[in-house]
Amino acid sequence: MSAPCVAAFVPPPSAMSSHVSSTILFAGGFGTAKSKSAPKKKANKKSKSSILSDIQVDEAPKQSTPKLDRFGLPIPTEDDIFPPLTSNDGARVPVSDGDEFNKEDVAEALQHHIGVNLDIFDENGQSIHEEKSNRWKLKLLHQDPPVLSVEHFFSEADVEQYKSMIESNEGNNGGGNGDAVQLSSPTFSSSLSLSRRTSTTWFCKYESMSCLLAKAQALLNVDLKQMEEPQLVRYRTGEEFSWHYDEIPSAQLSNGGQRLATLLVYLNDLDKDRGGGTVFRDLKSPVNESNKRKEKGSSKGNDNQLTVRPKSGTALVFFPAFKDGKADPRTLHKGEVALDTKMIAQLWIHEKEYQASVPENNLQVDAASGVREELERLGVKNVM
Repeated sequence: MSAPCVAAFVPPPSAMSSHVSSTILFAGGFGTAKSKSAPKKKANKKSKSSILSDIQVDEAPKQSTPKLDRFGLPIPTEDDIFPPLTSNDGARVPVSDGDEFNKEDVAEALQHHIGVNLDIFDENGQSIHEEKSNRWKLKLLHQDPPVLSVEHFFSEADVEQYKSMIESNEGNNGGGNGDAVQLSSPTFSSSLSLSRRTSTTWFCKYESMSCLLAKAQALLNVDLKQMEEPQLVRYRTGEEFSWHYDEIPSAQLSNGGQRLATLLVYLNDLDKDRGGGTVFRDLKSPVNESNKRKEKGSSKGNDNQLTVRPKSGTALVFFPAFKDGKADPRTLHKGEVALDTKMIAQLWIHEKEYQASVPENNLQVDAASGVREELERLGVKNVM
């Protein structure tokens, strides 16, 4: 990140009158210009300790020196990049009970977002598509902003298919004929970004990810043309993605507009003591879960931050922006340091038609027939 040059301010000659030097000398304690001497009077002698006791010295408060970059400018801190939320950023409302499903509550939570296709779920949050062996289970994890999970979103076969794609495209940097191009987990660039991301990402051809695209279309009822390149991501032991927003910087909105929804699907399990969870800094766990932690004496520090643990086949859905394209800073999140391998499939939904850049000649239309076949197999109808 380049930094602007900083020039020292020098007052113009007209501002530097002849009496300035005497003022500076006075300020420094040396007195003003010489004046006629007054008659000397005999002074009472005081001890040195007595003189010092008459002098009151106000100590200046100690201030920590900010770290400077090579241009002498303060280095941005985490609070500069990810400032604490204020009342202007909107309310944050956790769900009252993490175990119960109320369809009306979900509809209310989604009223300002692109939403979820609730027509494919019953009153208990179970999907009603025709593939009875793999029913989805919808769960509201946070009311405002809305965060949802979908259990059994991927079948075991789906999970194995995408894990094998990671293995088969290992090291493919675009020179081969694979289904994906491996990159070092890039994000939309921001000059203020302090995020650390140490995972590996594969940008996939739409036609190779028809299962993910079809299920995303059924769940969110969006057009294929709004979908960013589907991605597979692997975190090895010790890797992470620190605090970040999923929103796109304003300078890069010409391609598809803002991201309206994040959909990621975990491809393996990770226990709590193995890290790798998706953590929302400013959102709280369901009320009943927080109370359970307090009862067990484990509610310390940020233990009640909303944290979603990786569970194979489960999808996580949240919304980086409202449906009008306004970014929502409340969705700041991170991927915890993983102490074992963690793998996910992920997809972002844009406001408008999005044009993919990698792999070369990657087009949503190439996946259209595969998506239709998958939707027919699922028995999901009346989607875009």
